[in-house]
Amino acid sequence: MNRFALILLLLPCLHLSANAQSSDFYNYIEKYKKIAIKEMERTGIPASIKLAQALLESNAGKSELARKANNHFGLKCHNDWTGPKYHKKDDDYDAFGNLQKSCFRKYRNAEDSYIAHSEFLRDPNKANRYGFLFRLDADDYKRWARGLKRAGYATAANYDKKLIQLIEQYELYRFDQMALDRFEDEIKPDDMIAGLNLHLVNDAKVVFAKNNITPQQISLASGVKMKRLKKYNEQLPEETVALPDGYRVFIQPKRCNYRGHQKWHYVQEGQTMFDISQLYGVKLKKLYSRNRMPEGSEPQPDERIKLSGWKIKKGTRPRLVNEPEPTNTIPNLGDEYLDEVEVPSPSTQPTNDWEPGNSGNDENTKPEPAPQAVYYTVVKGDTLYGISKRFGTTVEAIQKLNNLTGTTLSIGQVLRIR
Repeated sequence: MNRFALILLLLPCLHLSANAQSSDFYNYIEKYKKIAIKEMERTGIPASIKLAQALLESNAGKSELARKANNHFGLKCHNDWTGPKYHKKDDDYDAFGNLQKSCFRKYRNAEDSYIAHSEFLRDPNKANRYGFLFRLDADDYKRWARGLKRAGYATAANYDKKLIQLIEQYELYRFDQMALDRFEDEIKPDDMIAGLNLHLVNDAKVVFAKNNITPQQISLASGVKMKRLKKYNEQLPEETVALPDGYRVFIQPKRCNYRGHQKWHYVQEGQTMFDISQLYGVKLKKLYSRNRMPEGSEPQPDERIKLSGWKIKKGTRPRLVNEPEPTNTIPNLGDEYLDEVEVPSPSTQPTNDWEPGNSGNDENTKPEPAPQAVYYTVVKGDTLYGISKRFGTTVEAIQKLNNLTGTTLSIGQVLRIR
């Protein structure tokens, strides 16, 4: 049989195989698109990227790792993994060059794997590696794909091209838009106000500025007095200032909590607490209180801000020595987090050797008390920059006090702040 005849015989088989694979991929997408969209809403990771990675890493759920360990993203154990494990040969070799079994994370179900993939990328300890991704637009799947390759998520030289091909072949970018559209509820026809681009954010009516509209014009069109607009929006520009397109002006009070399923927001470069308040329709004062932050302070890039529920646990916000305990705190739920300020015991405190007459001062004048040392115990999500900002010091000062040469921190590490 000549080569041409052989090719003719094989063509139907290849066609059937391609169709079978395509069918498997479509079935997989249909099965997991909801959790991908949900995770995009929760974390900002594009649903298209998550689905493309899962398709590629798990072969549409047919890989050994996906079937036996519910691991759809090829995540290995590493030193910080304490959950169930699954071992299989992959790309790890011993000292003699022999292929040995690698340790992979094992999950209860596929949904846990999808959530764990998000937390893996958002892990503050990996911020230097993946943190820049969360400053990209959520619907820019091409830059996300290239960013994952650059960060070294996978070793394949064409990893980004494979992801982009899958996204475009199966039109996975559709799910990014679904997530973005669902972030804002549809306004009912009878709620519309002529001349205003009205939406609902967190169950509160908000105007999206366009065509150089001013706060005064919004007030007149909506019938909401300027005094109330300023109260609802906290930092509203002057009445006659033309607002940039997309600027949000609430014409109803923002809520005390974010009513969606998302509990945390990860701060992007340049984002302020007011920006986050406007984005989620949550009162600015409530955001500060819930996150134990002084009013007027700003978060750092990649820091997470709690949007709903109780205040963050005691110990997750730096607190100065002798600072009064905040009121309305939740009960102590255990020692998962250490107190952030550790004061040396009395025996280690500096002694005051002053005696009248020793300094040449009037004997009735007492010297200033010796400054008390301030210590802080690092918790998850901390960076030197964030700690320095909250304590009103500098990264360099903390490094000098603790003989640090870099900026890497570990959970439980005790730093001297002053």
